[in-house]
Amino acid sequence: MMLRFGIIFLLGLVLAGCFQPMYGSQTTGTPALGPRLAGVQVSQIDAPNGSRLARVANEVRDQLIFDLTGGNSAGPPTHRLDIKLAPTQLQVIVDINSARPEIQNYGIDAVYTLVDLQTGKPVITGRTFSRVSYNIPGQEQRFAAARGQRDAENRAAKVIADNIRNRLASYFVAGS
Repeated sequence: MMLRFGIIFLLGLVLAGCFQPMYGSQTTGTPALGPRLAGVQVSQIDAPNGSRLARVANEVRDQLIFDLTGGNSAGPPTHRLDIKLAPTQLQVIVDINSARPEIQNYGIDAVYTLVDLQTGKPVITGRTFSRVSYNIPGQEQRFAAARGQRDAENRAAKVIADNIRNRLASYFVAGS
């Protein structure tokens, strides 16, 4: 029994040097993740002016800029991030008496490309999505329905920004 614990303890000591926190400071000579993420320039996201998608696109971009820079000023740009968004909406539950939707799903599909500014070549291309649901509390409360949709759009934008940030962090740490 003690032999097993001894082997496990030794394996733990050997493998402890392999662990490296993603957002911690690097001791291996490679630059830390924070400044590398801060060097990503997030391009404007194309959306029709005045549309709901334009507001969601701004929300995604603002969230990404904050997530990549940590609220600090951005460093000199080393990469450019291009994003394309496509919204979806689906009625999940419909009232059988009035044929009005009671619960809806709001979704965003995003395609993103990270371009190295030195070479001009894309280094990452990926897709992500988010689906969130919201209630429509009835015809009498139309402002509550509008606010519910806006909150759903904000939550979906946050999920998209988090997914893209995590993918970029993985690229800068692992190189793939």
